Amino acid sequence: MKYPKYLRSRGQIAAQSRHNEMSLPQSAPSSGGHSSSNGRQSESEAQAETTPAPHTNGANGINGVEQRDRRLSEPIHFERPMKIICIGAGASGLLLAYKLQRSFNNFELVLYEKNEVISGTWFENRYPGCACDIPSHTYTWSFEPKPDWSSVYAGSDEIRGYFESFATKYDLRKYVKLRHRVDNATWNAQTDSWDVEATDLARDEGKNGTGDSNGGKVIDHADILINASGVLNAWRWPDIPGLKDFKGVLMHTADYDRSISLEGKRVGLIGNGSSGIQVLPAIQPKVAKLITFIRRPTWVFPTQGFEQHVYDKEELELFRTDHAAHLAYRKKQEERTNGIFPMFMANSAQQQDIFAQLVQTMNDKLTGVEMSLAEKLVPQYGVGCRRITPGVGYLEGLSKENVEVVYGNVERITQTGCISSDGKEHELDVLICATGFDTSFMPRFGVKGVMGRSMKEEWSQEAKAYLGMGVAGFPNYFLIVGPNSPIGNGPVLCAIEAQIDYMLKFANRWQTENIRSFSPKREAVEDFIAHKDAFMKKTVWEHDCNSWYKANSVSGKVSALWPGSTLHYLEAIADPRYDDWEITYKGNRFAWLGNGYSQTEVDETADLAYYIRNQDESPLLGRRKALQAVSKSGTNERNIRSFFV
Repeated sequence: MKYPKYLRSRGQIAAQSRHNEMSLPQSAPSSGGHSSSNGRQSESEAQAETTPAPHTNGANGINGVEQRDRRLSEPIHFERPMKIICIGAGASGLLLAYKLQRSFNNFELVLYEKNEVISGTWFENRYPGCACDIPSHTYTWSFEPKPDWSSVYAGSDEIRGYFESFATKYDLRKYVKLRHRVDNATWNAQTDSWDVEATDLARDEGKNGTGDSNGGKVIDHADILINASGVLNAWRWPDIPGLKDFKGVLMHTADYDRSISLEGKRVGLIGNGSSGIQVLPAIQPKVAKLITFIRRPTWVFPTQGFEQHVYDKEELELFRTDHAAHLAYRKKQEERTNGIFPMFMANSAQQQDIFAQLVQTMNDKLTGVEMSLAEKLVPQYGVGCRRITPGVGYLEGLSKENVEVVYGNVERITQTGCISSDGKEHELDVLICATGFDTSFMPRFGVKGVMGRSMKEEWSQEAKAYLGMGVAGFPNYFLIVGPNSPIGNGPVLCAIEAQIDYMLKFANRWQTENIRSFSPKREAVEDFIAHKDAFMKKTVWEHDCNSWYKANSVSGKVSALWPGSTLHYLEAIADPRYDDWEITYKGNRFAWLGNGYSQTEVDETADLAYYIRNQDESPLLGRRKALQAVSKSGTNERNIRSFFV
C-alpha cells in the first residue's frame, strides 16, 4: 500500500523534534533516570526558554516580541525538567513518589527524611499497644491491598511494614535522603523556585575533626515544594513544673524506648487521649502498679463498627486467594467508616443515638470503678468533639487491682513522682507522657514566601489553608494533610490520595506550560475559611471540649477538620478551581502551543485516529452523571434521610 505523503513525513517530524532536543543543552540522567543531577536547567537552557529578542514588526513575533523559547520549536505541551522537593518520607511522601514516578517524565524528586528509616509516624510511634484506630483493611492505599493483616486493628509494626513493603515494591527509596532535616525554605523570586536548607545529620554529628567547616549543611533548590511532614509529628511534653527533675525513667509515647522493662515497676501514665487509651491495657498486666492521671473525660469507643479479632487461617487464605471476596470485605469496612459522618452533626439522630448508647456502654464497663469517679469519666459534650478512639480493654483496665485512677491536674513533678491536685505525692519508677503533639500546623522548619513573609507571620492568628493544601503568598508550595483536611471525618488515606492527585495536576501544568508560579488567591482562602467557620457551628466539633482539632483549646476555631465528609472532600477537590489561584507566566502564556504539531504526530507508535470508534465511550461531562458512573449509582440501597439535618 502506498501511504499518503503526510503519513510518510511523520518520521521526519519526530526526527526534527529529536534534532531540536539534541541541539539544546541537555542534562545527564539522575540516579532515578528522570532528570539532571540537580534537577535545574542550565543557565543557557533557562535563557533559551524565556529570553525575548528585540521588538520586531510583529509579523514574525508574538505580541510584537520574537520569543526565543524552546517550546516554540517543540510540539504542544513540551515537558521541561521539573524538580520537586518533598519534606518527609512517611506514608504521604512515599505515595507522592509513587504517583510522580507512575505519571511523569523528565523530573527529579528528593524526599528529605529526618529519621534513619522511612515510614514516618509509624516508625516514631512504637509505644505499647500502638495500633491503627480504624480497621486495618481501610488503612491501605486504595489500589494496594494487604490481604495478610493479622487482625482487624493492626499494630504499628505491621503498619510500618506495609509502607516499607510499598516502597520496596515500587523502588521508591532511590528518591529518599535519610537523616536529612530540612531547616529553612525560602521562595526565590529571581529564579521562581524554592531555596531549601537542610542538615545531613550523619555528617553534622561527625563533623568534629573532619575539617568540614560547613558540617552537614545542604543547599538545594526546587521548582515545587511539598510539605508531607504530617500534623501529628512534633510531639510535646506536658507543661508541668518539675518535669525535668524526675529521676526515674521519663518517656513520651512518640519517643518510646522499647528497651525499658516495665515488669514489676510503678508506672505513671499522663493523658487519656488516643495514645493513652492504647497504652493502659497494653502495660497493665506487666506492671506492679499503674497510676493513670486523667484531667478530663473522653469518649471511649468499644470499636469502630468492627469487633477486634485476630484473623484465622481460613480468613487469611480466603483474602489471599479470592480477590473478589477480599475486595468486598475491604469495601464493607470502608463503607462503614464513611457512614460515621452524620454522627458529627450536632442535632442529628445519629449523634443522639450514639450519645445514649455510649453513656450506657461506658457506665457498664466502669462498674468496677467508684461511682463518684465513674461519673467524672463520662463526657457531657457531643460524641466526636475529640477524636474517637476504639479503646479495647481500656475502661475495663481502669478497675483492675493494680490500677489507680487519679482525676484532676498533676500540679508538680518531683524527683520521685507526681503530686496530684489533692496534694498527694505518687511515687513512680517510670513516667509515660501520652500528651500528644503540637497541632498548630506550624512547620518545624522556617518557611518564607513572597517578599520574605514567614509562615509564622502568615499564621500568627490562625492556620489558614486553601482546601487543606495551599497557602496564600507561598507560591508553588503544597501541604499534604494541611489545616482543615478530612483527618477525622471518615477514611484518611483516600483523602491523601486525592490531595496528591490534585497537586500533581498543578505539577503537570507547570511542566507543560510556561508557568512561573501558582498560589491560592488570598480572597479565595478567606472565603473558604468563612464557609468553614459557618459550617462548624452545626457540628459537635465546636462543643466545649479540649481537642487538638481546635489547636488544643476548648473553644477555639476548628482548624484540623474539613467542613464535610471525606466523600464530600473527594468530590470537592476532584477538579482544581484554577480561577481561585494566582498564576503567573514566563513570556507569552500560549507559548506551550509550540510549533503546531501534536504530541501524537511525533510519536511514531501512536494511533493518529485514536478518537474514531464504534460507540461513544467518552467521559460524561455533567458533574452529577459522571460521579454516578464512578460511584456505581444504583448498586446499593440505604436510608439517606438522616444525612440532611
